[in-house]
Amino acid sequence: MIRAAIIGATGVVGQQFVVALQRHPWFTISLLAASERSAGKSYAEALKDQRGAFTWYCDETPDAAALAMPVLDASSLDGTEADVYFSGLETDAARELEPVFARHAVVVSTARAFRDEPDVPVLIPGVNSDHVKLVERQRKQRGWDGFIVTQPNCTTTGLVITLRPIMDRFGIDRVIMTSMQALSGAGRAGGVLGLDILDNVIPYIPNEEERVEIESKKILGCLGEGAIVHSDFRISSTCTRVNVTDGHTETVSLSTRTPSTVDEIRRAMLEYAPILANQGLPSAPQRMITVSDDPFRPQPRRDRNQEDGMSTVVGRLREDAALDNGVKYVLLSHNTKMGAAKGAVLMAELLKQEGFLNAR
Repeated sequence: MIRAAIIGATGVVGQQFVVALQRHPWFTISLLAASERSAGKSYAEALKDQRGAFTWYCDETPDAAALAMPVLDASSLDGTEADVYFSGLETDAARELEPVFARHAVVVSTARAFRDEPDVPVLIPGVNSDHVKLVERQRKQRGWDGFIVTQPNCTTTGLVITLRPIMDRFGIDRVIMTSMQALSGAGRAGGVLGLDILDNVIPYIPNEEERVEIESKKILGCLGEGAIVHSDFRISSTCTRVNVTDGHTETVSLSTRTPSTVDEIRRAMLEYAPILANQGLPSAPQRMITVSDDPFRPQPRRDRNQEDGMSTVVGRLREDAALDNGVKYVLLSHNTKMGAAKGAVLMAELLKQEGFLNAR
């Protein structure tokens, strides 16, 4: 078994990592780490707030073995304690600690701290799996035995999954996306207050639109001589927060570079959907994309758990007459499953399969 450390274990993403890893066939949770405030406590005790209430945010129940584990101080670790470090840290902490771990081990991160680094791949298995080779340059350039790979912004995830088959078959000239993002994507500490979101839509999410635009071009770019050449399509995004618990809904309008019909776009998505089905990755969905012909779908409450939250659901696929070679659709992506910890675990499975992650 590959020894897995969860860094930031008491946070929302850290809890999601516990759920994704506690019964995993390849990985075993070998340590849990968080801030100095939680260090020395059992995981169960560290999850209690100042009132003594148990602050567990996942629908799934943590195993008793995980709850009994001691929580270590993340800043005391040096990267030799485990084979892979799953990091759910905030950006500033990730920028400080993840390179320490990467000197000796593999770091799989949900933070944005290193996403823009030219030698750090932003990975979604099945979308840009070949970018994993970039870690060889990272190791050599930084003198590390390990490396850092990052997951994209959760809003970017569903978008680029749906763009991949269209780009491969027809090319993409421009993309216009508007998101209606779930509350869980804001996190707990810096999230939206309940009274702010009731009877309301928050029309601005700091840094979100820039992240979508930058990361989409990197993920859908080509791996060149030791670096990624970003894709050159034009993209514009508007990101909003809505009163939904989980699941990011996005409306997408795009124009293809070669002529395409709605039926051809649908066929491209359906033919791409099983790309990970026979890869032997435990967390992989049978269908990366689920296409619905029901004009009232997708809906977060009904569709976010398709393939245990690992399939992006597409509906309302139709022509966009305002654009040359235009098509538009609505997508739904589970921001706390494929867009967070379980998607990061899938990334680690790809690393193992490609020979970049092994038990030491």
